[in-house]
Amino acid sequence: MDAVTLLTVVVLSVFVGFEVVSKVTSILHTPLLSGANAIHGIVLIGAIIVAGQASDPWLLTVALIAVVLATANLVGGFVVTDRMLEMFRGRKAPATTTAERQPETAAKGDTK
Repeated sequence: MDAVTLLTVVVLSVFVGFEVVSKVTSILHTPLLSGANAIHGIVLIGAIIVAGQASDPWLLTVALIAVVLATANLVGGFVVTDRMLEMFRGRKAPATTTAERQPETAAKGDTK
């Protein structure tokens, strides 16, 4: 394919991706992000395969950059997913210390 066709595909995929993601409700973002992480894992494997078979130094450089970017995207996706799942977990009550419990016993008439 020529460069104009490739650029057209990239631009159209950006617009379609933006429209699809913007229409998703907030409750579905975590499962959608988890699915995207699986896709990024496949992209990372593909970039590693291309880097391993590259004979041209320019192609090897581009493939290694793709490996680095795919790795950063994959790790970042898992970090964001973990943070989003943390929002759905219940908050723990703060632990009380013994110094905070002593006034309660003094108020009940337990004086020593």
